[in-house]
Amino acid sequence: MMAPKQQHHAAATGIALSAAVIATVVLLIIGSDRPTAALTAFFLGPFSNPYYFGNMLAEAGLLVLTGLGVCLAFRAGVFNLGGEGQTYAAATASAAVVLVMPAAPGGVGIAVAFLVGIAIGGALGAFSGVFKWLTDTDELITSFLISAAAIPIVDYLIIGPWNDPASNLLTTRRVAEQFRLLRILPPSYLHVGVFGAIALSVFMVFYLFRTVSGYELRLCGLNRDFARYGGVPVGMYIVGPMAASGAFHGLAGTTAVLGIHHAALVGFTGGLGWNGIAVALIARTHPLGVIPAALVFAYLNAGAKAAMLHTAFTFELGTIIQAVIFFLITATNIGPRLIGPRLIGRRRRSTHSEATNDL
Repeated sequence: MMAPKQQHHAAATGIALSAAVIATVVLLIIGSDRPTAALTAFFLGPFSNPYYFGNMLAEAGLLVLTGLGVCLAFRAGVFNLGGEGQTYAAATASAAVVLVMPAAPGGVGIAVAFLVGIAIGGALGAFSGVFKWLTDTDELITSFLISAAAIPIVDYLIIGPWNDPASNLLTTRRVAEQFRLLRILPPSYLHVGVFGAIALSVFMVFYLFRTVSGYELRLCGLNRDFARYGGVPVGMYIVGPMAASGAFHGLAGTTAVLGIHHAALVGFTGGLGWNGIAVALIARTHPLGVIPAALVFAYLNAGAKAAMLHTAFTFELGTIIQAVIFFLITATNIGPRLIGPRLIGRRRRSTHSEATNDL
């Protein structure tokens, strides 16, 4: 039996997703000259063949990782808006590492690439945490600005010194075969990394709800002053979660390179960091909820791509669909905080008036 608060959250999420689907249907009807074909492609396209279905699951795996990073930060009461830059920088650094060690054994190269990706993403996230801890600088601003500064630097490296002269694309050279993650549903991009993402979700549940450190982290997120009064090292739970959040985004970036793209292309992370925020909000910042949330978001995104491929549905309208989902999910989280206190106040005043009249 669900608690009243959980029922409210589930209902709010359901309403938001339903509204997003309705808005999507309206956009498909308005924006396509073949609305029936567009609707069919949107809702059934992701399941029409192994290629579309596998790609949807592969994207969901990446969203699980970025969503977990956002969940961890939110649970600690800090906010990481730099996920996009962290994912992009870590992915490109991972590609560069395996490109300079082509003769290394596959397992060693993959391990080194993941360690580099985690380190780069974690370092970018930790910077914002340190600034927050030492100078009380708003981590929303610093994480966003650091990410915004990292993206053009990475673009320069891909276009300039790390560019593949033999390719017509703005990309690095492709990583060697031994460094690529094993695919499990060819010809799609689905790879074994999705199982690691699921395992990390389970581990995060254990960490947050079954360990002392997880309890202290959640306590800091709920009331930092109370946690400090109770002897919790608050600074550790500001810097640590921001670093771990960046590490999760770095993990997603490395997975995207080794499992899907096999090279670093300009802008190839495609909004993974931002979409991870939407996934975390859909999941209500619960690590296990991130899995179905990522599947829902990946399905809607895959449906939009299928509609674009098979009908005259434009890329811009596909982006609008993502924006609508993000907006509605965010509104369900913000709305109760803005409206709820007002309703409670009205109820209290109404109860007080009724009691006065009874006297």
